[in-house]
Amino acid sequence: MSTRTSGIGNTVKGTAKEVAGKATGDRAKEAEGKAQKTVGKTQNKVADATDDLKRKPR
Repeated sequence: MSTRTSGIGNTVKGTAKEVAGKATGDRAKEAEGKAQKTVGKTQNKVADATDDLKRKPR
């Protein structure tokens, strides 16, 4: 699985956990979702940087 695919997956899963935590009042689940969403966003940034490096002429 690529970094971008993992990033998108973690962002989506994190958002779902965060929403579920808010809806049920489960602060731990909400925090877990926020953390997973942050991991996903970071993975997407790494994928963007990798893509930029691959595109730059040498």
